Amino acid sequence: MYAVIQSGGKQHRVEPGEVLRLEKLDAEAGSTVDFDQVMLIGEGTDVKIGTPYVEGGKVSAEVLEHGKSRKVTFVKLKRRKHYRRQGGHRQAYTQVKIKEIVGG
Repeated sequence: MYAVIQSGGKQHRVEPGEVLRLEKLDAEAGSTVDFDQVMLIGEGTDVKIGTPYVEGGKVSAEVLEHGKSRKVTFVKLKRRKHYRRQGGHRQAYTQVKIKEIVGG
């Protein structure tokens, strides 16, 4: 069984037992999070597609950890003008493990 959920403005295809990184969620490590924005639920040839979400569809996940990903650096430069700026960004994430998918 698999599902397509929406979290953090992105869509993710998930299966039970899968571990994935999402945009940072407000939940403690070790707690359970439910995703109600389920866009598709499929099992073999039986597929339920929502408009936009499947009614009664829910995906439960356990929060494993919070962290920051690798640093992405950027450089802004204007030639011959003595203008140079350098910076970086580390995106925060939440790592979750999918427990179960409930179809509507």
